[in-house]
Amino acid sequence: MEKYSLLREFADSWVLLALTLFLLGVFVWAFRPGSRSVHQDAANMIFRNEEKPGDIPPPSKEV
Repeated sequence: MEKYSLLREFADSWVLLALTLFLLGVFVWAFRPGSRSVHQDAANMIFRNEEKPGDIPPPSKEV
């Protein structure tokens, strides 16, 4: 058996199984019950330092 055929069979069987298990592991890790607060915190991170309209002082009148 030549090298290409051997690597092709290996990739078609065991590597495919390993990548499938890795993908399932990523899904389980991302959707685990305790990660909801982490994902909500990451989603709202861009709004942390946002000033609300009432927080901005009125412009001073300098002549």
